[in-house]
Amino acid sequence: MSSTDQPDARALVPPAVPVAGAPPVAEEGPPSVGGQPRETVSLAGQELSVCRQPGRRADLPPAVYVHGLGGSARNWSALMALLTDSVDGVALDLPGFGESPPPANGDYSVSGHARAVIRYVDGTGDAPVHLLGNSLGGAVATRVAALRPELVRTLTLVSPALPELPPQRTALPTGLLAVPGATALFGRLTRHWTAQRRTSEVLALCYGDPSRVTEEGYAAAVAEYEHRLTQPHFWDALARSARGLVGAYTMGGQQSLWRQAERVLAPTLLIYGGRDLLVSPRRAGRASAAFRDSRLLTLPDAGHVAMMEYPQAVAGAFRELLAETDRTFETLRGA
Repeated sequence: MSSTDQPDARALVPPAVPVAGAPPVAEEGPPSVGGQPRETVSLAGQELSVCRQPGRRADLPPAVYVHGLGGSARNWSALMALLTDSVDGVALDLPGFGESPPPANGDYSVSGHARAVIRYVDGTGDAPVHLLGNSLGGAVATRVAALRPELVRTLTLVSPALPELPPQRTALPTGLLAVPGATALFGRLTRHWTAQRRTSEVLALCYGDPSRVTEEGYAAAVAEYEHRLTQPHFWDALARSARGLVGAYTMGGQQSLWRQAERVLAPTLLIYGGRDLLVSPRRAGRASAAFRDSRLLTLPDAGHVAMMEYPQAVAGAFRELLAETDRTFETLRGA
């Protein structure tokens, strides 16, 4: 890729894109997620759009999926389809993303997003849940697990956005989203770009191998991108959430995400992609040491969204986590 073709900062918007070898995911447009029913949940001061796996499974343990910066519940479609026999899953649209309206208080910080997740889990009465997060959602899930350990049975983090200063060079354009006025500037510089080109930039930045995306998946991603661009609050939510993430990176003391990772009690599965351009796989060792009960999966050919690129591998590792947790629970109960 030449210097003139490098992805711009607005490319951190991973649409739900089927890849070769992934389970088929029905595309029904914004009202649903991969054929999964969408509903709106009213919380204290906030409404959240959520998507459930087809058919409630009250006999299975509950799981909650949290997407990354600029993403949506759709990012989890492929993985959710593989885990319908293991968990009763719900994917959230964080405030201001997907079909969720912006937060009434304008709080796009990591803590603000974490409060939305906590209110949702508290409101369902399903705790403890298996909590899964990607990128920004990984930082949010870490904070939830540290602050409210009774809500989280296991924690699965795919390329979690934990502090990395300085960030790797390929992540710098995304960091520029936090600069006031940056999205407006990029809008002017790229106003002639088509949705097709924007989608291609997304795939180049977020996927380890964009060529694995199917033709149908690419077309669906373009349609989703066009839908996002019609939402008047989208770029504001993206920029202010990026600013909130950068702010979390600079926090010290008990608010430090690394310090909070050390406080997590839940068994934790860490998944990193060897070709991740946004979260360096070099952080895997530090993360594995920080979380007290961790296990690590590195996928050499994956990028930033392993649950979309290699959903079978992620599903397999998650099932192993569930089995290990169940065995431990049975051992403790019988002691």
